Amino acid sequence: MDWWQAVLTVGGGVLLLWALLILLLWRARPEDLTVREALRLLPDLVRLVRRVAVDRSLPRGVRVRLWLLLGYLLSPVDLVPDIVPVLGYADDVVVVAVALRWVVRTAGSEALLRAWPGGPAGLAVVLRLAGRGRSRPDVDPDRR
Repeated sequence: MDWWQAVLTVGGGVLLLWALLILLLWRARPEDLTVREALRLLPDLVRLVRRVAVDRSLPRGVRVRLWLLLGYLLSPVDLVPDIVPVLGYADDVVVVAVALRWVVRTAGSEALLRAWPGGPAGLAVVLRLAGRGRSRPDVDPDRR
């Protein structure tokens, strides 16, 4: 019985840590960002991360971390499995939001503006995801 108790204890601890990490990631998202809005952006976000990851004008550390992020996004192993409706992809969006905030702090929002593959409304959401809102007065999300 001691063996089963150890397995259950370790398994319970891992599940508790997993739930705590999901909660922390969810709280790190912008408050006014809806899950539906974020999920619609996921394909453009993946293209954005890839474009920024190959931008040689950015520091190597930024690019390496973004390649690791792409690996996580493409990996079948997630914090919340993608087969779970809504939440399966929501954890990916939260992880991308945290990474974009780090990129903006490290390399500036211009890196995102140069690489954005989508429309102006999506750009406004991405800038909110990155914690910048309308970070530059010359960037109008209604015009691009």
